[in-house]
Amino acid sequence: MVNQNLAAVLSAHGVRPTQQRIAVFDYLLTHHTHPSADTIYNALSKEYPVFSRTTIYNSLNTLLEAKLIRAVNILADEQRFDGNTKDHGHFRCLSCGEIYDFDISGDMLQGLCPSGFLGEQGDVFFTGHCPRCLPSKS
Repeated sequence: MVNQNLAAVLSAHGVRPTQQRIAVFDYLLTHHTHPSADTIYNALSKEYPVFSRTTIYNSLNTLLEAKLIRAVNILADEQRFDGNTKDHGHFRCLSCGEIYDFDISGDMLQGLCPSGFLGEQGDVFFTGHCPRCLPSKS
């Protein structure tokens, strides 16, 4: 049932619902850890041993182009992915490396956009230490 719903969402966005795209999309919608492409590949290759890394990267690029997922670019050397496409920000803990979501309004994002420009998407992120790691920094 879930796969049929995801297939319908993909189709509604002009994306052919292949098994690989459905699996990658489902993984991102159910794992809110902002995984990398390698993390997704390692997780899905257990259930789908025929999936290649290239297949995962191609599926992610297709989902990005359709605006069904977002790229999270906090780390210079690693792109992460997010199934939550609503306006929100990200916080990366410098101690544990976890990436957390935080609420941010569309009005706030527009307020950050330079005057005279029309922003369509904004990425706001912070780095620092999460509440779990703060005691070790004291």
